[in-house]
Amino acid sequence: MTIRQAMVLAAGLGTRMRPITETIPKPLVRVDGKPMIDYTLDALVSAGVERAVVNVHHHAEQMIDHLGKYPGLDIIISDERDGLMNSGGGLAKGLKLLDRDNLFVMNADLFWIGEQPGQPTNLQRLGGFFDAERMDMALLCVEIENTTGHNGKNDFSLAADGRLTRYRDDTSNPVVYAGAIAMNPALFDDAPKDAFNLNIYFDEAIVRRRLFGIVLEGHWLTVGTPEAIGEAEETIRRLRAFA
Repeated sequence: MTIRQAMVLAAGLGTRMRPITETIPKPLVRVDGKPMIDYTLDALVSAGVERAVVNVHHHAEQMIDHLGKYPGLDIIISDERDGLMNSGGGLAKGLKLLDRDNLFVMNADLFWIGEQPGQPTNLQRLGGFFDAERMDMALLCVEIENTTGHNGKNDFSLAADGRLTRYRDDTSNPVVYAGAIAMNPALFDDAPKDAFNLNIYFDEAIVRRRLFGIVLEGHWLTVGTPEAIGEAEETIRRLRAFA
């Protein structure tokens, strides 16, 4: 079943991107001529998503203005100007603006390139893989050699059946979390009302053996500092030349 709704986490302060983020929010920083959040929104549209909640805080007015001009999605603002809710709290708040169907959760400052035309997109693959009866969440993951701008640390180990556990030096099949989730909002029905980190739910799902993942097809980029913009743009140009 096609997932038609999403939550985009976009309210962070972008402190590592200063001084750029002193005047604009990090999701609007341009990489290869395109605001980072537009890579995320474009991926959602390509996957068949019709409605997306986006949370805002830092330079919220600029975000609201930009999102209001984005075509192809019904975008709902989750306003966190009164106080940041962290990744988990922001998601819990935003879910109240969506219905009870499965959804994607995405970060606004992580994206990928290199999907093959005519093939299911990474999000379509993730949505098709997610099974709420067996899984709390399905995460899109990436092998570290297919990343640019990452800190070099693996997040999870991926078993043959797709089950994820926290990566340890003595575990195999290491992967990096690529910033996209498929889940059902019922998972957060008992979520805390205050700010909390989404990693709490990852770890709880691991204990229940209900955290799963698939590997991204293409190349994943994270742009956390001003210096990383050039590195990302060089990677994009290099991969485009070989496409």
